[in-house]
Amino acid sequence: MPPSGENERIDLLPGTLELIVLRTLTMMGPQHAYGIAARVEQVAPGPFRLNQGTLYPALVRLEQKGWIKGKWQTTESNREARYYAITKSGTAALADQMERWARSAALVNTLLTSEGE
Repeated sequence: MPPSGENERIDLLPGTLELIVLRTLTMMGPQHAYGIAARVEQVAPGPFRLNQGTLYPALVRLEQKGWIKGKWQTTESNREARYYAITKSGTAALADQMERWARSAALVNTLLTSEGE
């Protein structure tokens, strides 16, 4: 039997999906939604399924903020798909969001690992 938590589904914390999408686009270049989802599932440390019903609204929000730009292109399988690329303001937003995430994660880690006083 696997150790506790090894096969448990990973749930994203609110607000982290946009950070993940921006980072994925920075690392991989322009991608369509399926490519983004596949990459996130590939690098996840455990079972993870990125629901398209969650991803598409995040892509719309990011595009409305001007952090990504989408355009229609033909995929490798000769289908039309909307490819998204990070913008300059998206790159700046990503840097800000990564800094915020690091501070938040450090606080949570400190609270979880402190012995109590």
